[in-house]
Amino acid sequence: MIRFQNEGELAFEELVDNKTEEVRVRDLVLYNDDVNTFDFVIQCLIEVCKHDALQAEQCTYIVHYNGKCTVKTGSYLQLNPMRQALLDRGLSAVID
Repeated sequence: MIRFQNEGELAFEELVDNKTEEVRVRDLVLYNDDVNTFDFVIQCLIEVCKHDALQAEQCTYIVHYNGKCTVKTGSYLQLNPMRQALLDRGLSAVID
């Protein structure tokens, strides 16, 4: 179920052990750098974020031209392992 919270944040409810728990939707944001190649970033997005080749390429161009791009959305628990995997590969990523 998707609904809007009073503060204007998008949230959804997740069923956990027959209990409903509200989870804040967050963004995994990838930042541009002058070190990694397009092909390397594309491969990382395919492996870590499970993007298809076209989606990974588009995100890479957005990062290159805009300085950053949201590459995945979800709960903090879903995104944190992906963020860490991107960091381990030398990329710059944060969860907003």
